[in-house]
Parts: sequence; C-alpha cells; structure tokens
Amino acid sequence: MTTEEGRAVGPWSRQLAPWQAFCLQASVVVFFLAGASAPTPLYATYQREWHFSPITTTVIFGVYAVAILLALLIVGSLSDHVGRRPVIFGSIVVQAAAAVVFAGADGVPTLLCGRILQGLATGTVVGAVGAGMIDVNRSAGTLANAVTPAAGTAVGALGSGLLVTYAPQPTHLVYYILLVVYVLQAVGVLYMAETAARTPGALRSLRVSWAVPAQARGPLVRAAAVVLAVWALAGFYGSLGPALVRRVVPGQGALLGGLTLFTLTACGALTVLVLRSAAPGTTMQVGALALIGGVAVTLVSVALGSAGLFFVGTAIAGVGFGAGFQGGVRTVMPLAEPHQRSGLLSVMYLISYLGFGLPTIVAGVIVVYGGVARAACEYGTAVMLLAALAFAGTLGRRSARIPATPAAPASSLGGPAVDACADACRTGAASGHPSSSHGSVLAHKGDEHR
Repeated sequence: MTTEEGRAVGPWSRQLAPWQAFCLQASVVVFFLAGASAPTPLYATYQREWHFSPITTTVIFGVYAVAILLALLIVGSLSDHVGRRPVIFGSIVVQAAAAVVFAGADGVPTLLCGRILQGLATGTVVGAVGAGMIDVNRSAGTLANAVTPAAGTAVGALGSGLLVTYAPQPTHLVYYILLVVYVLQAVGVLYMAETAARTPGALRSLRVSWAVPAQARGPLVRAAAVVLAVWALAGFYGSLGPALVRRVVPGQGALLGGLTLFTLTACGALTVLVLRSAAPGTTMQVGALALIGGVAVTLVSVALGSAGLFFVGTAIAGVGFGAGFQGGVRTVMPLAEPHQRSGLLSVMYLISYLGFGLPTIVAGVIVVYGGVARAACEYGTAVMLLAALAFAGTLGRRSARIPATPAAPASSLGGPAVDACADACRTGAASGHPSSSHGSVLAHKGDEHR
C-alpha cells in the first residue's frame, strides 16, 4: 500500500534506497531477458523429445515477439499514468507464471503458452522499468537501458546451455532457478518507492497508439534503421545460431548453441560500456559498420566450416549490436519528459521487436524449403543491407553528445544516494561487470535484443 506521493505505508513502509531500487529494476530487465533466451539451447531437446518440425521451432520463437509487440502497443505507456511499481509487480507475477508453465511443459502447446506469457510480461515491464531507472538518475538510467537487454540475453543463453549440458533435469531446473529469482524480485518491488506521479488517462492509454513526443520524432526516425538492424541480428543468432554452430562444429550440443548467443550479447554489453562517453551519432555509425563486417565474417565461416572464424564474426557482430542499440537509446531517450519516458521507451522496444520477430518467422520458412545455409545467407544479407542503409542515414546527421543531467537534489530522489548510484554504475562499467552498471538487451532492447 502506498500514499498518493508513492511512499509505502503499513508492512512495506521500510523503503529501498534509490540506488537499491535502481539495481533491482536493472535486475528485472536482466532476468526477464535471461528467461526469454533460456529456451534457446533447449529447443533441440524439445524437438528430439516431441518430434516437431523446424518450422514449429520458428513459430515457438516468433510468438514471443508477437506477444511483446501487442503488450508494447497496448500497455506500453501505462506506468506513466498508474506509476511504475504496480506495472512492474504485475509483470513479475505473469513472468513467474510463465516459468511454472515452462517447468511443466509436456508438448508444443505448453511451450507456446509459456512464450506468450513471457512476451506479454516482458512487453509490459520494459517501459516501466526503463523509465523507472531514468527517474532515479537520467545518465545512469539511459546507460542501463542500453546494456541490460544484452546482458540478460547473455546470462540466459549461457546459463541455460551450461545447465542443459551438465545439470540434471535440464528442461526443468533453469525455470525453477528463474522462478526463485522472480519471487525475490516481486518482494523487492513491494519495498520500492514510487518515482512517477499518477496522472489521469490510464484507460485512454490502453488504446493502440504511438506515444512519441514531438521533440523526439525526428531523432527516433533516424535511429530506427539502426535499432531494426541490431535486433534483426539478434533474431538471426537466436533462431539460426544453434543450427549454424552445429554445421561448423559437428556433434556439439546445447552448450555451444547457448555460447553463440552469449558471445553476441556479451560483446554487445561490453561495447555499451566502452562507448558510453562517445557521441550517440558516432556510436550508431560504429554499430552499423560492425554489423556489416561481423555478419559477413560469420557467413564466410559457415561456407568454410571454420568454428574459430564463426565466433570471431559473432563477436564483431556483437560490437555492432551493442553500439547500434546504445546509440539509438542515447539519441532518443534524453529527449523525453518524465511523464513521457515509459511510452517512448516502449516505442523503442516496439521497433526492436519488429526487427527481432518478423524476420525470424521468414527465416523459419526459408529453412523448411531451402535449408539452414540458404536461410542464413539470405537473412544475413538482409541484415547487412539494412545496416548499410542505417549507416548512410547517419552520415551528415551526427548527433551532438547529450550532456548528463545533474543528479536530483536531496529533496526529490535522494540526493547523495542518487550520486552514489551513478558513481557505482560508472565504477561497475569501468570494471567490465554489466550487472554493476545497470544495464537487455537483446536484445531484449536486440533494443532492446539495442
């Protein structure tokens, strides 16, 4: 229970400090995206046990993106009206239900149900959490929104791959672990102070709409091509990566399939930290060029059957993933007022998951009728062309570096505690620990999967 000002009362009156709330919200993005990528190393196991076709795998993969898109369109800006806490808490409850469904999965319909629940929860929470972190500290929150989707995808892909390879009950254990995390996060949200004032119009906000402030429309259009390209790349590795790595390293199991997505997104998260002080326009250009080079090297490695070259190409593409999505987020998000943040960030993720989901479904159709190699070649070529268009769009439109907003005074969001949060994020960034800087995504948001 809270007061109108967002202060907790009753049994939840002991509140988290601002930096603790910041880290909690960052962890929500990390583990939501980890949960989304956890099934990827398991698809081969599911397919072997239940004997479904490759196109079914693509459908299971794609319904997640469709569910996210629906949630982003309908409830993406809800937390700008009812507050961050209720939206985050409700999303965690749905995500926990998805983990229960996956843990008890006994066929394709159950997997589809779990993916839909995951997508609805993730699409609802990303705008609220992303805006909540920016509410606490604008510069650290903007950085966190760029790095958390990639970090979460990396954690989920590698963690699931390790559990599938070395732990008992691989199709259950990963979801039990995630369920425990979600329960702890839900409890933490009950102790979190509200950072957004309630405003009228909650029901009206549920209409399908594009909540883009006028001052952000031009920059968003310029960033959209890069964001689409980087999340199309995430879809490329998420859907085709395990099959491609089996072609270059025959006989290997789920661990290398998870390692592929981990390599991509971990390099992306590190790139966000390394380039956090670069101008957003320059960062987007670096991202577009790295996408082109990384995908090209990856396709050559598949043709040559070279495992080493495959992972080199994946790492280069990961640089493009992190740089491109970060540039897009840092170009657009600082332009939003507090009551516009959740809606605008949801639109960013909407663009991200359009790039993530729709090409993946097309790739699945190509796999069925033309094989994995052809699907990889055509999908990779499309990603490179989109990245080339994005690079051309940034020429002559370099964004000026957006200065960091000074920390809020002590009377608003905690003063010295907020400064400590920002310092902690910068310290974590310097040490190379993504979890310390939060900070998807893919992304997701990859972004953002940006």
